[in-house]
Amino acid sequence: MKATPLLGWYRALAVATGCALLVFCGFMVAKYGFGSAEELTTYVAMLHGYLYIGYFVVTFMLGQKLKWPLGRLVFTLAAGCIPFASFVAERRVVREAAERSPAGAVQQTAGV
Repeated sequence: MKATPLLGWYRALAVATGCALLVFCGFMVAKYGFGSAEELTTYVAMLHGYLYIGYFVVTFMLGQKLKWPLGRLVFTLAAGCIPFASFVAERRVVREAAERSPAGAVQQTAGV
């Protein structure tokens, strides 16, 4: 695969979505387990939602470009809603892109 800004956006959104989801899970525990941080939980949920929309769009476009089978695309899209899964999916996608590209092409896309 040729170096593309789409891969850089995917990497950034996968990490941001995964981090926001973990923070959101922590706030859900605080809200329902301890009865605190109820208003903040709403804002963290909205942040994760907005990041996930971007993640979904970029992942779908990347999947179309890389010609992923439907199962792979669905797993990678769902990874933004499963704690820690977006980090695993991001590593797999980057590894696949590195295998398909000439040496060093993927390293150029790390900066968004």
